[in-house]
Amino acid sequence: MQQSYLHSAQAEEIAARLKGRDFIGLVDYKPEEIRYLIDLAIDLKRRHKAGEVFQPLKGKTLGMIFEKSSTRTRVSFEVGMYQLGGYALFLSRNDIQIGRGETIRDTARTLSRYLDGIMIRTYGHRNVVELAREATVPVINGLSDLSHPCQALADYMTVLEKKGCLDGLKIAFVGDGNNMCHSLMMGAAKLGMHFAAAVPEGYDPDEEVMKLSREAAAETGGSVTVTRDPREAVEGADIVYTDVWASMGFEQEQEERERAFRNYQVNEALVACAKPDYLFMHCLPAHRGEEVTEAVIDGPNSVIFDEAENRLHAQKAIMTAIMSA
Repeated sequence: MQQSYLHSAQAEEIAARLKGRDFIGLVDYKPEEIRYLIDLAIDLKRRHKAGEVFQPLKGKTLGMIFEKSSTRTRVSFEVGMYQLGGYALFLSRNDIQIGRGETIRDTARTLSRYLDGIMIRTYGHRNVVELAREATVPVINGLSDLSHPCQALADYMTVLEKKGCLDGLKIAFVGDGNNMCHSLMMGAAKLGMHFAAAVPEGYDPDEEVMKLSREAAAETGGSVTVTRDPREAVEGADIVYTDVWASMGFEQEQEERERAFRNYQVNEALVACAKPDYLFMHCLPAHRGEEVTEAVIDGPNSVIFDEAENRLHAQKAIMTAIMSA
């Protein structure tokens, strides 16, 4: 296992830098800050499993704005706040309508008077950015159309637990160049990993995300490649990752996407190109028989439920770091 940043000479200084910060995307965080959050998540998980009560957010409240519904995001944030001694307030699209009826600016400023932190899961990334700009409390991106940084943090926490290191590992992403692809790409680049995405034509990752990820990789010794060939991407991979072909909000494109992605299924033949001890990962929910076969997702290399569990601990680390006094 790589040395924990919690016990490094930088730990105190990193912790001080994180207090009061927003968590909008991994692009905003330095490599050592991301590693600190991962190591903090692993430590919080260890404490919880040992039955240790640790409540740095006692008396604090997190407002959770859900324009886009979710199982894992809601449960993990609510349970996480409870375990940290705080309270999580659920606000559905019926309770609060971002940008409709009341401006995001007014919403952010009002909620900041009541809450100690805001998590938002929404469609438009601009909503997250504007909310963070106007709020006077930390804002966490629970998912937007551009990025899913909480999931990526949990994913790389899982990889570190399973592999003992992150530097130099290769992660292959097969499918849509979507928000999940963006956050995994940026995370890999910041952590000195080699990221290879296989995407069909017309579904490439965002150009600016690729540019910034490659710049980050150049500083850490990592790399970022995008190809049309799934076998090329998966060749020698330590991690094979996929996501649904039609994310929430794109259901009307299901048939069109099924045609575009039919050669991008993660199956036994494809994962044979990866290392024998590869990890299969998926952010869930999954559609067995579409983006991945049952044999792979339910096979011995799959760590999907470890990932899901680690959403709890990764988000506890984020909230502890940015919301504690």
